[in-house]
Amino acid sequence: MARFFSKTRDGESGEKSPTPVQDVPRSELSGEEGVVDEAQDDLHRGMKPRQLNMMAIAGAIGTGLVIGTGTSLKFGPGSLLIGYAFMGFVVYVVMVALGEMGAWLPMKKSFSGYATRFVDPAMGFATGWNYFFKYVIVLPNNLTATGILLQKWRPDINVSVWIVVFGVAIVALNMIHVSFFGEAEFWMSLVKALVILMLILLCFIIALGGGPNGVRTGFVFWRDPGAFAQYTASAGGDTAVIPGATGRFLGVWACLVQATFAYLGTELVGVAFGETPNPRKNVPRAVNQTLLRIVFFYVAGVLVLGMAVPYNSERLLAATKKGTSGLASPFVVAAQIAGVNKLDDAVNGLLMIFTISAANSDIYLASRTAWALAKDGQAPQLIQRTNKSGVPIPAVALSSIFIALGFMNATKSSATVFGYFVSLVTVFGALNWIAVLVSYLAMIKAMKAQGVPREVMPYRNPLLPWGAYIALAITALIIIFSGYSAFIPHFQVDKFLTSYIGIPVYIINILWWKFVKKTKRVRPEEVDLVTGRRS
Repeated sequence: MARFFSKTRDGESGEKSPTPVQDVPRSELSGEEGVVDEAQDDLHRGMKPRQLNMMAIAGAIGTGLVIGTGTSLKFGPGSLLIGYAFMGFVVYVVMVALGEMGAWLPMKKSFSGYATRFVDPAMGFATGWNYFFKYVIVLPNNLTATGILLQKWRPDINVSVWIVVFGVAIVALNMIHVSFFGEAEFWMSLVKALVILMLILLCFIIALGGGPNGVRTGFVFWRDPGAFAQYTASAGGDTAVIPGATGRFLGVWACLVQATFAYLGTELVGVAFGETPNPRKNVPRAVNQTLLRIVFFYVAGVLVLGMAVPYNSERLLAATKKGTSGLASPFVVAAQIAGVNKLDDAVNGLLMIFTISAANSDIYLASRTAWALAKDGQAPQLIQRTNKSGVPIPAVALSSIFIALGFMNATKSSATVFGYFVSLVTVFGALNWIAVLVSYLAMIKAMKAQGVPREVMPYRNPLLPWGAYIALAITALIIIFSGYSAFIPHFQVDKFLTSYIGIPVYIINILWWKFVKKTKRVRPEEVDLVTGRRS
């Protein structure tokens, strides 16, 4: 294995030995240009600002908002709103922490690179591979979802055919210059933003009595049947209803967990920071766009949804069992209740934009993560190679191989196993938030130890650094208690394992890399606060 990985003279992989900040002239600490290391500048900064901004606004919006909100709405509109607003605060803090690091110390190694540089190379190793496997396993799942959507009109064509067709298309798109990927994501994100706005407006108009039935619901459903529902769970034919305040609390908690996973992927714009020109200007702008998305798409979306659909609607409960299709969307349920028909066909077709965009982003994120790992000596060195257009072809090829996992959905037994894979890696996304926040707090601690004031940073957010501690604690609680449903109505081994096995895998990766490479935690006074700095 040693021949596949590079090592520094200290046995650690990753960034070059840091230059003490005390040895850098003060003009370089506060100057306009800062210290920029172009020696590792393999990826081209070809992502245009408008592409980055649109990715920040709608790039990570997926079927979780259009379809997954139905699962949470059954716990009551109040629970749903609290869940999305509360976790919206957390994800915004994660993004501004990433934004402060990306604007001041931009690097193309993204999350794993920051963890390696500020915390420990072992944490960078675990974070990078965690992020890589999350996306290469979700990739075939998104292609499968595209095939399922198309089967509404062509049930005679096997899902595997669509996996091949769209798989080839997105691989080809990721093999050319990043500007083409950015352009494709720009237009798909624009369509997604318009779709969400259309659905939100539809529900708002229905709630005000603009539907064919002419019924003005307003906040009626918040009173009857109510804002908070009792927690209900079913497994193996058994159903449990938790009564009283405990049941309502579990309903809110279920919405918090679901909202967490709906927001996962918001950090994808952080990976694109490394291929964006003028990060000092464009990174803060992109980060601020995420606040608009959280407020106008997620929070406003679930608010009007709770106004248009009662949580005890039989149509809503039936829709949550329909999987991936237009009929599964609670927004379609709202339209049906109001007397608007045939919306499911339109939503079904538009959802294809969501799934194709997600699959396209999956390859991009996985390949850039693999490239970053190779640059830090934590993956085979072949993967760090790029072509003359700055595209990491070996990393894209490696990521694309996992499309073949989608063929497991061709048989029912294999599809069940693949479903376990998808559930297993979902927690990896939340662990990545932990890595971003820990890396940020380690950077702040290093700045204090080396006497570098926050004022030299080109972008500072008023929620930091105190907000990072709160977001870190909340995310840790979400991860620890995300598997509560495995115990209701009775203990379910498969659900328990898929909820928690990601945690020991992450820890084992950290310990294994520390054992193999003999890495040590980076001390605050030795953290490199110079390389690549914009101040």
